[in-house]
Amino acid sequence: RVTNLDGFLYGYEPIFGLVPHKNYSVIKKDIRGLIKSDLAPYDVIYHLAGISSYPACEANPNAAQLINVNATRRLTKLLSPRQLAIYASTTTFYGYSDEILDEDSKVNPISLYSITKYKAEQAVMQHPNAISLRFASLFGTSPRMRNDLMVHDFVHRAIADRSLVLFDPNSIRTFLHVDDAIRAYLMPLKHPKMKNQIFNVGDNRLNFSKTQLAQKIRKYVKFEIINSVLGDRDARDCTISYRKLHRLGFRAKVGIDQGIKELIKVYSFYRPDSLLETV
Repeated sequence: RVTNLDGFLYGYEPIFGLVPHKNYSVIKKDIRGLIKSDLAPYDVIYHLAGISSYPACEANPNAAQLINVNATRRLTKLLSPRQLAIYASTTTFYGYSDEILDEDSKVNPISLYSITKYKAEQAVMQHPNAISLRFASLFGTSPRMRNDLMVHDFVHRAIADRSLVLFDPNSIRTFLHVDDAIRAYLMPLKHPKMKNQIFNVGDNRLNFSKTQLAQKIRKYVKFEIINSVLGDRDARDCTISYRKLHRLGFRAKVGIDQGIKELIKVYSFYRPDSLLETV
């Protein structure tokens, strides 16, 4: 049985296809208003709520603190020791490093987003029954797809603008398809020994610099690549180790080329602002 607790800031449409399932239910509620009875019936709590990007946190710093940090601290205090908390964390707060970073490496959160996510992870891991999954940069189509994710943004600009400006073109990130992220979310249900641990979630076969990513897109779409001398305000550049989760059998099943072709299909007819056009 799955219950979806959400404030539905971005609308209800993404869940309409789930409503007919007999084991699916909905609680419309802001995470800041949680009470113990909202959580008490459930064995596992997946905590995905939050202000989930660098620009959104910079535009709403107070909300970032209240939702990402304060509400997470409150949530963990409402849980009983028997309830498993699985937190949707991020590799963003590793920041810059020349070393290969694993779960024991020192973090270097720079942006408000990465700072609040790290504080939230610390709060969750104080719960006696918790797992934190530090995800690589996601990509792939979904019912409520974000257009500001790097692979999405690059494909969209390549198609719409026929040009792409790269800031810090040699900086490296790991990418992960949303379908593989879902598989990773389900792993703790099959691997009890993951309890009270942190895992980087990704696959080193999907490590690419911005230039390499742009060149992969250019295999399918003709556009100009422009390297900027300006730095990226969302600064991060590091190589992350995913061996810990790999030892439990996790490997990405969707490659970057498959994801790019999937997104080209989407952005060939869809524009992020298309719903605002007059009829």
